[in-house]
Amino acid sequence: MRTVLVTGPGGAGRTTIAAATALAAARRGRRVLLLSADPLGDVLGTPAGSPEDPAPVRDGLWAARVDSGAHFRTETLAFQERAATALELLGARKLAGEELTELPGSEQSALLHALRRAASGDWDVLVVDLPPLRDALALLALPGHLRRYLRRLLPQERQAARALRPMMAQLAGIPMPAQWLYETAARWDAELAAVQSLIEDPATTLRLVAEPGPAAAEALRAARAGIALYGLRVDALVPNRILPGDAADPWLATLVAQQRKCLDEWHEGWPPGMPVHAVGHLGRDPRGLDDLALLDSAPEGAAGPPVEDPWPVEDRLAEENLLVWCLPLPGAVKSELALVRRDDELLLTVGPFRRIVPLPSALRRCSVTGAALTDGVLRVRFTPDPDLWPRGH
Repeated sequence: MRTVLVTGPGGAGRTTIAAATALAAARRGRRVLLLSADPLGDVLGTPAGSPEDPAPVRDGLWAARVDSGAHFRTETLAFQERAATALELLGARKLAGEELTELPGSEQSALLHALRRAASGDWDVLVVDLPPLRDALALLALPGHLRRYLRRLLPQERQAARALRPMMAQLAGIPMPAQWLYETAARWDAELAAVQSLIEDPATTLRLVAEPGPAAAEALRAARAGIALYGLRVDALVPNRILPGDAADPWLATLVAQQRKCLDEWHEGWPPGMPVHAVGHLGRDPRGLDDLALLDSAPEGAAGPPVEDPWPVEDRLAEENLLVWCLPLPGAVKSELALVRRDDELLLTVGPFRRIVPLPSALRRCSVTGAALTDGVLRVRFTPDPDLWPRGH
């Protein structure tokens, strides 16, 4: 399945471009699902269904809207039933569905659940209208973060001792973690692993939508480092709502000049071979399939081959007794960069983005001796630890 994740700075028209992308794929004869947390009725000209029952829009195209409130109520009530025994021991009173109001964070949970369901569907192309850029990157990194927390808090290797818990509870006089807790953690881990697999799949790419201007340029600059940090691949940058270049009105001419300047910078500043595919302004808000067909949002294209080794290790042992880990972080600024070695992991922060990555096996037997950010690449220097490094190497 080809997956296109569409995001961009707020207000750039990402929902419209996502819909146009889905329509273009369907017109090529693909079975396409368009998934969004925003209303799609006005854009498509017909109401969307649910992730469980997507609504047909036209031949080859289905649409579904994620209802975070309904998902929150369903999941909360289901969890309450699974934890009924523990809640009764605590003297808790059950919550009724009608008194539940979704909490912050439920939108992310609902969208991840919808992605998991879509991944198991019979689709050729999945187009996902993600939240605004910064929130979208945090969402895409969330499955990996949550799985790490689960492994630390409820290690799977300790679940083998669950048969001893009743006896331990009697000896200690306190209740031990119940079986449902570990079963719930295992279910969550399986759900998160499926979503993480979809995000990291070579056929999954990010499509960035932005309306050219100083604010969008800064948002994309900051996001490029986060995109590289999380190992995401961009298939196209889509400058949206491009004004015609022959505007006679001085006010419009100023906006046109600003857009053209930004477009030139994007064409020059993005990697060679990266499509920068401008979409013209229709002079109105696109409504319905006929308008969407006028927006050539970018060719569907192929995801392209995966990068074999995006973070290579340079061997400088013979010359300098160093190993250098090279981490491309385009757009990163030194003042926004933080680096911490913790056991066999590297805690890397770039502006608002953070990732904890395991060290390659060779670097685990080394000490960090320095780091430098040059030309968009962070180079972390490691010196072999004599007590851990094999003799003769």
